[in-house]
Amino acid sequence: MLPIKKTPAKTQSRKNKQGNSRKETQRAQRFFMKTILCFLRLLVAQKRAGIFARGGLLILSMKKLFLIFLVAACPVFLDAKIVTQTVDYKQGDTTLEGFVAYDDAISGARPGVLIVHQWLGLTNYEKHRAEMLAQLGYIAFCADIYGKDNRPNGVKEAGPLSSKFKADRQLLRARVNAGLDELKQQPNVDQKNIAAIGYCFGGTTVIELARSGADINGVVSFHGGLDSPTPADGKNIKGKVLALAGADDPFQKPEDLTAFESEMRDNKVDWQIAFYGGAVHAFTQPDPGFVNAGAKYNEKADKRSWLAMKDFFGEIFK
Repeated sequence: MLPIKKTPAKTQSRKNKQGNSRKETQRAQRFFMKTILCFLRLLVAQKRAGIFARGGLLILSMKKLFLIFLVAACPVFLDAKIVTQTVDYKQGDTTLEGFVAYDDAISGARPGVLIVHQWLGLTNYEKHRAEMLAQLGYIAFCADIYGKDNRPNGVKEAGPLSSKFKADRQLLRARVNAGLDELKQQPNVDQKNIAAIGYCFGGTTVIELARSGADINGVVSFHGGLDSPTPADGKNIKGKVLALAGADDPFQKPEDLTAFESEMRDNKVDWQIAFYGGAVHAFTQPDPGFVNAGAKYNEKADKRSWLAMKDFFGEIFK
């Protein structure tokens, strides 16, 4: 894998944005601390007013004090925002276009989460998931497996393109590792707390990332294919594995599930799998590119699997 190259102009632009973001965050933190001090002074005043109530001093209720606090702190909360940015990076000679999201109100190192797209490529769906993860306090980076400006136009193009990478697992691993490297280069990413999640095609990809020996805490596969042409590569898995699957997914072959379980057991991987009753393929995606009896959105399974992912993160991030 070739090193990622960035132009000086882009690097300088990013540094300027990071510097401005840090300054804004520091100002917000100072303002917040001053607001806390003001609130404490109001509490002292409340106590004194209670003691000398007979002297005719005005006594403020705790409810009113809390409202005053909210009004004073409001600018801090309004100033906080989810920052998003498109990021160009490379794998070999191929230019890829990723997407990063983070909360600029949080300072210091925090866990990083890599997101890998479904068979339609990097879309608004994955970007929305990145923003959701940013709201949870993570730095999220959406990888691009297909390449910049190489987005399938519907399922007729998505099928052959995703199959190309599934047939060439070494290329698939190279592309997802390039995304992982780019995530690690993002400012404030805690190098010791990194995970990867993926949907459908992306769910297969993050498990291949683990099989490649990537040094990450864990991976989460949402309704991804679990098959492997080289099950012995399970010995390379360093982190924990969570597979979330539809119990009625017609695209998940029973023999692949059996082989996956054997691979995990034989290689002593810390793994778990959850099945959601009534859910089929693509249960987390309102628009998976096609809707039929075997692939459609399931709200309950979507919410339950997201909660399972959050619990998993709570376990693997130290």
